[in-house]
Amino acid sequence: METAQFLNYLALAALGLLVLVTLGIGYLTFLGWRDRRLQENEKRETRRSLAAKRK
Repeated sequence: METAQFLNYLALAALGLLVLVTLGIGYLTFLGWRDRRLQENEKRETRRSLAAKRK
């Protein structure tokens, strides 16, 4: 009986770690997407301002 209880706790810990790692990867993916989007907007604005100065 004691071994079965230990395995249940071990399975719950593994499931918890899986959820934690999955959420961490999702968060890092979101940050990368947001950073790329901000960089693209910044490049676009820089090009606009340079084009306006040339006129």
